[in-house]
Amino acid sequence: MTTESVVFETNIKSLKFLHRGKVRDIYAVGEDKLLVIQSDRLSAFDVIMDDPIPGKGRVLTAMSDFWFRKLGHLVPNHTTGIDPESVVSGEAERAQVRGRAAVVKKFTPLTIEAIVRGYIIGSGWKDYQQTGAICGIALPTGMKEAQKLPQTIFTPSTKAPIGQHDENISFEQAQKAVGAAVARQVRDAAITIYTQAAEYAATRGIIIADTKFEFGTDAAGKVHLIDEILTPDSSRFWPVSQYRTGMSPPSFDKQFVRDWLEKQPWNKKAPAPRLPAEIIAKTAEKYHEALRMLTGAAA
Repeated sequence: MTTESVVFETNIKSLKFLHRGKVRDIYAVGEDKLLVIQSDRLSAFDVIMDDPIPGKGRVLTAMSDFWFRKLGHLVPNHTTGIDPESVVSGEAERAQVRGRAAVVKKFTPLTIEAIVRGYIIGSGWKDYQQTGAICGIALPTGMKEAQKLPQTIFTPSTKAPIGQHDENISFEQAQKAVGAAVARQVRDAAITIYTQAAEYAATRGIIIADTKFEFGTDAAGKVHLIDEILTPDSSRFWPVSQYRTGMSPPSFDKQFVRDWLEKQPWNKKAPAPRLPAEIIAKTAEKYHEALRMLTGAAA
């Protein structure tokens, strides 16, 4: 990984710029498609760090591409197969998209996020300790942190603007937000995708503890899987070899950054502290390791 591979922010002049999120930069490709570029930006506690993680965008792109191909038969998705380099102009722009972008169909995103949990961890563990349930779904007493749930559960959340936190909502609230039929479709699709992905990942030495999907609808109202899927940014990956209950297992994501930030005198509002080189390197290594383990390929 060299410094030349780092893309913190893109500048594509040949296409109309639409949106810059925590990680992705989005441009219009005609009226019905989008160019989505995965930068090397990293956010923690909903704050974008000033220091990028080298190669992170390439890892996220390669991993999403892998899963879309592998699970594409389960539910329609937004992929087009169009080469991102073919929709921009000049080598400077092609260099910004190479290996880290996708041309996708433009759909209307649903106003909920589809979170699927197979294990009790994170906000779910906190909720369970206080209520004996996760998002109102009752669970057996005496469960331990990181324990496998009796069955996979769907716990939707709201979508918050950048800098604000998503809020867990009940399935009934999700039905009110997007309609009962769409909510059921999203729930069933999300659980099916997670289940098949988790079964495969287990054969590669990785536990997918939980994950977040996003869905959108086309002009006819048909539901499609959109955004990135099953990456270390949208999922909690644990190494099978280090999994234990009663503790939060190490994960293949930005946990190094979160753990370091938790020890800093910081109020979790921008600007964030600058990240030490060692934390950046360890985080990049974890992203690349997850890709290698799951796909057998490097970004």
